Amino acid sequence: MRKTRFEGIIVPHITPFTAKGEIDFEALRTCVRFWIDNGVSGLMPCGSNGEAPYLAREERQKIIATVLEEAKSDVTVIAGTGAASTWETIQLTREAADLGVDAAVVVSPYYFRLSNREILEHYKAVLEAVDIPIILYSVPKFTGYALEPALIAKLATEYSHVAGVKDSGGNIAAIAETIRLVGDRIAVLAGTADVVLPTLVLGGRGAVVAVANAFPKLCVGLYEAFKRGSLQKAAEMQRAVNHINDVLVKRFNQLSAIKEAMQMLGLPAGYPRKPALPLEPMEKAEVKRLVDWASSLKP
Repeated sequence: MRKTRFEGIIVPHITPFTAKGEIDFEALRTCVRFWIDNGVSGLMPCGSNGEAPYLAREERQKIIATVLEEAKSDVTVIAGTGAASTWETIQLTREAADLGVDAAVVVSPYYFRLSNREILEHYKAVLEAVDIPIILYSVPKFTGYALEPALIAKLATEYSHVAGVKDSGGNIAAIAETIRLVGDRIAVLAGTADVVLPTLVLGGRGAVVAVANAFPKLCVGLYEAFKRGSLQKAAEMQRAVNHINDVLVKRFNQLSAIKEAMQMLGLPAGYPRKPALPLEPMEKAEVKRLVDWASSLKP
């Protein structure tokens, strides 16, 4: 039986592509073992960092199947199944469920601006179409709006298989309100690296953060320091994670920067898929300085 945990450090992981834009499945397997060996509690294929909007439906299935096979029963696997339309989201979520994932993470619909009524009906339709655990995903950076705590609470109250929420908005007040409303029933997970410790202190159960692709041990160390009550150490690591996040996620195209950092660490992260492009030489030099600094840290 697979270990199902919606807590700790979950990696919203990259999809390695070749220079021609094809998926490198052997490289993906190597990365999966790296993340697991460094102590993460979960893997999240086909999310934002997995370049899901650039993936065909059949590619998503193959990626999820590969991750499940390589991960065996070692960690929780939460597949990204969100899409712009309700219809496609349902199809992707059903397919992921059939493959045997532990849960699906469903990003709020994007492209067209929606009302709260439309967002609510979208999630209700998905939740009524599947019975696997669902993680709601709020990422205003990419969708243009945040899921409101009251809407999250309504879904969590009405549907028992709402298992959590990945909040990538970085608004700690909104995260605190979500925890106040439903933190005793679902896993509230920090979705951006600069609020991992604040979310845990408020009662959140973990984090799903991009920087864990390249630095999983540091992120796991932050979580474990908090769990054992070493708040000073946890705060020290949070400050380090903030700097890494500032360079890899905020300063450059995160799809390219994270893969560049991983390559510098000897991992076969591959290329970003176009239209994303590899970093320019000056950008690579800045990432190299960051990687050298971060590699010297002691989790």
